[in-house]
Amino acid sequence: MSYQSERFESNAVPSLKDLKVKIFSDGADLDSITEAYQKGIVKGFTTNPTLMAKAGVINYLTFAREFLRIVPDLPVSFEVFSDDLEGMKRQALVLNDLAENVYVKIPITNTQGVSCAPLIHELSAKGLKLNITAMMTTRQVQEVIDALVPDSLSFISVFAGRIADSGRDPLPVMIQSLEIIKARPGAELIWASPRESFNIIQADQIGCHIITVTPALLDKAPSFGKNLDEFSLDTVKMFYNDATKSGFHI
Repeated sequence: MSYQSERFESNAVPSLKDLKVKIFSDGADLDSITEAYQKGIVKGFTTNPTLMAKAGVINYLTFAREFLRIVPDLPVSFEVFSDDLEGMKRQALVLNDLAENVYVKIPITNTQGVSCAPLIHELSAKGLKLNITAMMTTRQVQEVIDALVPDSLSFISVFAGRIADSGRDPLPVMIQSLEIIKARPGAELIWASPRESFNIIQADQIGCHIITVTPALLDKAPSFGKNLDEFSLDTVKMFYNDATKSGFHI
C-alpha cells in the first residue's frame, strides 16, 4: 500500500458537532421534521413543492403553519409556486407573514426562463428574508447578488448535487460562489441537493455556510470517522445476516 493511500485511510474525520457548516434538514415529512428538531443537530429547515407532494401534503398553508408550530425558532424556507412574477410576489408576502423565521424561496427564473431578479430586488427591498433557489451557475449567483439590497438577509441556494449529476465537478462553482456573495454580508451560500454524506465534509472544507440534508442522508452521519476495517466487517456481517434471515440456499 502506498503512503498516500495509508494517509488517506487514516485521516481523521470530524463529527457533525465539530463542523462549521450548518446542517439544514430538507424534507416535508412532519414526523422526520419533529425528530430532527428535537435532536438539535440541524440549524434550519427547507422544503419545496415536490417534497410536499411526495409527502402527501394537500393544503399548503395548513402544512406550513404546522411546520412552524414544530419549528418556531429556526430558519424555515417555503417556496412560491406561481409562474408569473406578480403571482410569486403575492404568495411571497403571504408566506412571509406566517412567522418571523420564514425565508421565502424564489426560483432564479420561472418555467419560461424569465429572470426573477426584479422580484428578488423588490422583495429584498421590502425586508423579506429570501432563499433564492435552483441555481447552478456562477452567472446566476452574480445576478442574484446584484439584485439583492445590500443589507438583506438571504440564502443563495446552488444545487451542487445536480451539477454533479451533469458530470461536472461542483466544487469550482461553489468556491467561486462564495467569493461572489462576499458583496452581500447578509447572504449565506447553501450547498443544495447533496448526493452523499461526504458532501457535508466538502461543504465544510470550502467554508460553505449551509448544506441541506435529507433525513436519509443525515442518518448516515454516525458513520463519520468510523474505522474502515470495522466498517468493512460490519458490511460483511450485514450481508451474512440478511442472507441467513432470508433463508437463502445454493
